[in-house]
Amino acid sequence: MQDSSESTHEFSVGQRVHASGDSHRIGTVKYVGPVEGYSGTWVGVDWDDGEGKHDGSIKGIRYFQAKFDRSGSFVRAQNLSKGISLLEALKKRYQSDSTKDEEDEMYVLSTSNKRVSIQLVGKDKINDKLSRFEELTSASLSCLGVSSPGTPCHINTTVPNIKELDLTWNLLSEWKDIGTICEQLPNLETLNLTSNMMSPYKSDLPLLKSIRVLVLNNTSVDWGQVELLKQSLTAIEELHLMGNSISRILPMSSSMVQGFDSLRLLNLEDNCIAEWGEIMKLSQLRCLEQLYLNKNSLNSLFYPDKSSQYESEVASYKPFQNLRSLLLGDNNIGDLVSVDSLSLFPNLVETRLSGNPLTDSARGGVPRFVLIARLAKIQILNGSEITPRERKESEIRYVRLVISKLHTNPEEVKQHPRFSELKKFHGIEDERPSVGPTGPQTIGSGFLSITLKCVGASMGEKPLLTKKLPATTTVGKLKNLCESFFKLQSMKLKLFLQEEGSPLPVLLDNDMSSLMDVGIGNESIILVDEES
Repeated sequence: MQDSSESTHEFSVGQRVHASGDSHRIGTVKYVGPVEGYSGTWVGVDWDDGEGKHDGSIKGIRYFQAKFDRSGSFVRAQNLSKGISLLEALKKRYQSDSTKDEEDEMYVLSTSNKRVSIQLVGKDKINDKLSRFEELTSASLSCLGVSSPGTPCHINTTVPNIKELDLTWNLLSEWKDIGTICEQLPNLETLNLTSNMMSPYKSDLPLLKSIRVLVLNNTSVDWGQVELLKQSLTAIEELHLMGNSISRILPMSSSMVQGFDSLRLLNLEDNCIAEWGEIMKLSQLRCLEQLYLNKNSLNSLFYPDKSSQYESEVASYKPFQNLRSLLLGDNNIGDLVSVDSLSLFPNLVETRLSGNPLTDSARGGVPRFVLIARLAKIQILNGSEITPRERKESEIRYVRLVISKLHTNPEEVKQHPRFSELKKFHGIEDERPSVGPTGPQTIGSGFLSITLKCVGASMGEKPLLTKKLPATTTVGKLKNLCESFFKLQSMKLKLFLQEEGSPLPVLLDNDMSSLMDVGIGNESIILVDEES
């Protein structure tokens, strides 16, 4: 299967390539050689976007294994590009006249993989300045097919002052090339390599000593590679590792991750971590302030007690001592014990819990006010600041909710560690059951003042309506009352609770729940909508 065609000598298995004329269509060479039934030599490519023709086999003969059923295809060498150098990309982006399509593609990629468009105001002046490479401090070379540094000594003399470099969606794969780029750019502090498929180390570690922000989202980097990298990342402050299928945190020489003495932010979103014990291996990172764990597979979390294996050898240092932000959205967390453990983190003031079963009202999740009441130190929940007023109202509503449950189940108090503290703090007295004409009455029999607001498109303009209703009124009963109040008998209604600080209203989808059960308190606003 030796290739006799000069053009295919450029390509080898494992090489990153893009389609000729389309630097956005990127893939990995998986095979070079003949294909039975077809003349000449072919290059088998596994395309990143999954848009190929087969899985690497044709007519029952397997030539390579593609990642997906239809992500592979065979291509003639002349229809592929091995890419260009960093210096060639700089000249192409900043010293050539850009087309309308190329201007549409000019953007900065944020560390969360979101495109932020660049508006070309005073284009001619900008182009004039950018064409003088010695003045360039930030460069975006995304989707240009960069596959190599070019002549090393020319990089430093051409762009000596680069501090931020965006190389997303290119063809880089060798760490020695990254090391060459960083070595030639002594002022480089921010490097974005998102969607470059990085190969494991094959030689000496790259020199990354000036890098403060490194983005390795969707690069196939595992934690073993991160452990090797940290020896070079002596100044790293932010490390982004989204979308790398990481499931284990594997420290190199001990049970806990060591080093990273300047690391403040670690982004592990969109990975496959299922066990909180893996996260605890990060608990001795002294400077860590922000830990992003959204879109993993975590079922629960805990904070260790003093006798656990996670305690530092230095008695004065607690696990996650300086952590201020812990984002846990879109996991599988479903228990309030995990929520309560967040209060044990010494300096935690921000968390995200949205997208978990715990907060899903359709699955019996708890409303925002319950989370606020249980989390004494949290100041920002699900991206929204908790105002002093919202905290006070949430804690009072929470206490009254618990009191209403204690009359039927005194053991309930064991599930609410802050209940006694909050009850005393807000001066809320127990309301003992009294006997009414229909039997024992509890605090749940008290009346709530709520405001009803019609928002349905076909309801017409209707004035706000404030009503006093028993706290035991069910959601289903309230729907019936709204039909009567607003004369909406022909409509099927759905109700939402509009909460302060919550970006979206909460759907009240359980007709059997009482107003108290779903967290509706005095002066709550209920949105009345129609089923679509």
